[in-house]
Amino acid sequence: MSPAADGPDEAPRGTLTVRTIAMPGDTNANGDIFGGWVMSRMDQAGGIAGVDRAQGRVVTIAVDAMTFFRPVKVGDVLSVYTEIESVGRTSMKILVEAWAKRFRTTLHEKVTEATFTFVAIDEEGRPRPVPKLEG
Repeated sequence: MSPAADGPDEAPRGTLTVRTIAMPGDTNANGDIFGGWVMSRMDQAGGIAGVDRAQGRVVTIAVDAMTFFRPVKVGDVLSVYTEIESVGRTSMKILVEAWAKRFRTTLHEKVTEATFTFVAIDEEGRPRPVPKLEG
């Protein structure tokens, strides 16, 4: 997906899971927010969604095809949305989208997305089954 593919009718997929503000201490030498800072917030959101679905501890084992469509700037509010894409025996694929509400505007743009894979683990760090959904 290219930035031009993001039309005005596009809306975030999933549930708002993390919301934070980009601060000056999070910038790179160009004055934009570090991609790693954004990815960390996305991993955090995916972990929250994974813990909720797995009803216990999870660990990140993979991130698929992360592409940054637009930069995040100081003062932008970063909103991270999550949606469970699939659940296996011990793992889950979670779509994670990051959107920026631009500083002092009402503009809300998707800045990146990726699919994160999490594995449910027990207290010893071994994979464990993800519980089936009730109903």
